[in-house]
Amino acid sequence: MSTDFALAARLDDLRREYDDLKARGLTLDLTRGKPSAEQLDLSEPLLALPGEGQHTAEDGTDTRNYGGLSGLLELRRIFAELLDVPVGQLLAQGNASLTLMYDTIVQALLFGVPGSDRPWSREEQVTFLCPVPGYDRHFAICEELGIRMVTVPMTPDGPDAEAVAALVAEDASIRGLWVVPTYANPDGAVVSETVARRLVSMPTAAPDFRIFWDNAYVVHHLTDVETPSVNAVALASDAGNPDRVFLYASTSKITFAGAGVAFFAASPANIDWYQAHLGIRSIGPDKVNQLRHAMFFRNADGVRAHMRRHREILAPKFSAVGEILTRRLSEAGVASWTEPLGGYFVSVDVVPGTASRVVQLAKDAGIALTPAGSTFPYHRDPQDRNIRLAPSMPPLDEVRAAMDGVATCILLAAAEAAAAITPSPAADEA
Repeated sequence: MSTDFALAARLDDLRREYDDLKARGLTLDLTRGKPSAEQLDLSEPLLALPGEGQHTAEDGTDTRNYGGLSGLLELRRIFAELLDVPVGQLLAQGNASLTLMYDTIVQALLFGVPGSDRPWSREEQVTFLCPVPGYDRHFAICEELGIRMVTVPMTPDGPDAEAVAALVAEDASIRGLWVVPTYANPDGAVVSETVARRLVSMPTAAPDFRIFWDNAYVVHHLTDVETPSVNAVALASDAGNPDRVFLYASTSKITFAGAGVAFFAASPANIDWYQAHLGIRSIGPDKVNQLRHAMFFRNADGVRAHMRRHREILAPKFSAVGEILTRRLSEAGVASWTEPLGGYFVSVDVVPGTASRVVQLAKDAGIALTPAGSTFPYHRDPQDRNIRLAPSMPPLDEVRAAMDGVATCILLAAAEAAAAITPSPAADEA
């Protein structure tokens, strides 16, 4: 019996199973990669820091006052080690790396970047390459600022480097490439050194092309295998393109998502460029918050130990996702999914043409999923097949309940599609 016919034959049973799911009155949310309350509790001691009379940085700076545009040296030193960049090429700023990404692009549009002939906004067209599936907030920045987006495929080793190289060599409007190098959102891919070397060394038609290296999950491991992130800043310098990489990171999923510290690393020329404009916009970041983070972690090993405590909370949830999808869906052959070694997401590919239906079925059953198409520019997944799952925030029992429900929705959507294209036995006999 063919898979399609077998699924179509199960349609009535799956509809009854789905009705039972709806009758449970669930209210579950797998939409965004937020830390759970239990994870946020790990950083509760931050709220008691720096403590009365402990507001002086190691260089004598009163952190309560203006100044310190680069951020506190003691905190930059910790994250320079974790990000494998020189401390002099790393800035510590406000709470969100997304803000830094937005700011650098806006500055490029207004003023250009080192190597630009003119501000990007004066170009006839500005284009960014977007690996897919990818991060919806990257795409939202481009869409809001009128930047054209062109997709390139993701591979297990990162963006398809040869596809990228071919495009940037021919099209001078391409000014940027989005990359999440370690545990990519949503598929968990890790950029290999081979791919990174190709990206930082390839010839580009635009003289001021930049790679937006969003290292959001550099220390967010889910197993004992703590995969290191490729040092793209150093590789770009070695390749003779020192200004090519803008690197971003933050503590948003390390300490408090709403009260962390964001980091920007780049070449000396890029750092000078960014700070020249930053100094007009700001008189300095929240150094009190930076001091409390430095006191809390003490050193890079303190961050690593802290992230292992995160892993103890997160890993069982990701294991539950894989176990339930395997048990419910493997035999039917209606989906494939990633089993990431780190990060915050699981990427699921369902039967082409059914992702939107799966998300709607889940919504109607009280399970909120990221909208279908979100992992593609303009929310358009050409095959309507990719769904991003974010199991980090709900408690483990809710993750299990949600995933069992999602599996039912995937099966039902696949069975509906199969029934629509599978002829009846009577038609076959005729």
